[in-house]
Amino acid sequence: MNSAVESDYDVVVVGGGPGGSTLSTLVALQGYRVLLLEKEVFPRHQIGESLLPSTVHGICRLLGVTEELENSGFMKKHGGTFRWGLNAEPWTFDFSVSAKFSGPTSYAYQVERMKFDKILLDNARSKGVDVRERCEVVAVLEEENRISGVRYDDAEGVRREVRARFVADASGNKSRVHQRIGGARQYSELFRNIAVFGYFTGGKRMPAPGTGNIVCASFDLGWFWYIPLSDELTSVGAVLRREALERLRDGPREKVLAGLIDECPLIADYLSDAERVTEGPYGEVRVRKDYSYIQEKFWRPGMVLVGDAACFIDPLFSSGVHLSTYSALLAARSINTTLRGAVDEADCFREYEARYRREYDVFHDFLAAFYDLQKDEHAYFREAKSVIGSSASAEESFAELVGGGASDEKALIATAPSVSRERRADLLERSRKIHWEGSRVQVQAVFGESVGDDPLYEGGLVESPDGMHWARPEQPAT
Repeated sequence: MNSAVESDYDVVVVGGGPGGSTLSTLVALQGYRVLLLEKEVFPRHQIGESLLPSTVHGICRLLGVTEELENSGFMKKHGGTFRWGLNAEPWTFDFSVSAKFSGPTSYAYQVERMKFDKILLDNARSKGVDVRERCEVVAVLEEENRISGVRYDDAEGVRREVRARFVADASGNKSRVHQRIGGARQYSELFRNIAVFGYFTGGKRMPAPGTGNIVCASFDLGWFWYIPLSDELTSVGAVLRREALERLRDGPREKVLAGLIDECPLIADYLSDAERVTEGPYGEVRVRKDYSYIQEKFWRPGMVLVGDAACFIDPLFSSGVHLSTYSALLAARSINTTLRGAVDEADCFREYEARYRREYDVFHDFLAAFYDLQKDEHAYFREAKSVIGSSASAEESFAELVGGGASDEKALIATAPSVSRERRADLLERSRKIHWEGSRVQVQAVFGESVGDDPLYEGGLVESPDGMHWARPEQPAT
């Protein structure tokens, strides 16, 4: 095999999914040289089609893809519908029930990830990232106890080495390089599930305005997702508890999925006149292990784990893309600040890890309560209020949590850029009383500046006014 050594970069990002595209773009926009290596060619199939408002109106606005998403034809999602717990009838929540989601940001999108991920990757290219597809990273380079670059095979089969000041692993749950961080993955005993899923045409839709809502329905062996991706196309999957995994041995996957659908009356009714897609990228019935895990360490000198490379949580609340892109924003702040020399690298990435772990923990703790099916929706609402420590109503707290992730950081709903100064001041004042990181990101995206931040722990950092760096609380960066 031929080999070559390339010139240096400031950052090498491994993986071109939403986390990798987001991180690389937010670092490149600060003027740094960024190389993104993706082993596949986009568009490519990916699971996880249901987005949250914080991703759509926060991260995507920061990336500059709002208009492209609006023109993409993606199905709007105003909330979700559950056949869950003690209530035998389906119940629905709307993002707009929360004051922080009311108005123009009270929706997200159901997306075909093949299209959505390509939008973000192409946007990274347009923002100055050196994007290279069909390039597989085979090794991470280390010098003097610091990660210093990667070795990869390019599209022509040439093995190359490239040096960088930072390497970011955003290559997902099957990451080959995350082990260089050190430590092991700690798997949750609560969420050792496996999903079997496929795609259907002709499935039923809920009446407006809930036509685009995700539907989640529990049944004896686990639960189903039902995601309307367009007027015709629907993603359908069964998430099976570990004690039901032997069902996957009952025959071909197509037969197993059909049998599971028959055992869930709500989903069977929705698919009564539907046909499964059998050709093209959606023609395969796939299986994915949804074993939830969290890495013991998220970073080491010169390297950081982003998105699923660091942790993964059960998909019930569609948090995958949110956690990936939110962690990418946090990692971008840490890299940008370290490269600028404003704050010590260890302090920057300690902040990254603390905030990302907190977001993961919120979803994990609430999911543990939600999987108790001996409750009704009102009990779940109260549990959400307790988990995020909100002063809002229980129903509003539930919408806040599942809309994008709760935390102890100040929050505010994004409003239209034409909002009056008086209205803006009022909303900023309200943000001092609420706790929701995702909506605070939305405000930054709309107004182009941070709404303010508090340290997460004693000696911790705060977000800089531009939202792209960390700063000492006593000396905010400009």
